[in-house]
Amino acid sequence: MTDAEQRTSRRVSRSVVLPLAEIDLRVSRSSGPGGQHANKTETRVEAVFEVEASAALSDAQKRRVTTKAGPIIRAVAQDERSQLRNRELAIDRLVARLAEALRVERKRVPTKPSRAARARGADAKKRRSETKRLRRVNDGE
Repeated sequence: MTDAEQRTSRRVSRSVVLPLAEIDLRVSRSSGPGGQHANKTETRVEAVFEVEASAALSDAQKRRVTTKAGPIIRAVAQDERSQLRNRELAIDRLVARLAEALRVERKRVPTKPSRAARARGADAKKRRSETKRLRRVNDGE
């Protein structure tokens, strides 16, 4: 993805590219200490993404995201003093949440242990049994 594309959209997965126009950014004053700078500047950024209103997602993807993460995905950043940096952090966090919600869990295919694995387990069990037998105080002999 080029720099120009990075400024207008973000890649969420192989099949999904999210236009930044679909992310609503809200700014407010950051909480916590910071003196005059924090009290006067709006550096806290909240990124909001409405799943149903998105044109970047297919209907199946919208259903999957809504089921896993809900109809609205939010991410907040107030870590930095710069609103621009917090905007990037909030967008990155939102994209990460969306990617996690889009991820399809692969079904586990159960497999049997190999003959060699069963033999190793039996050998380990025999060794352990022998170790414990040798530790006994009165072996009955």
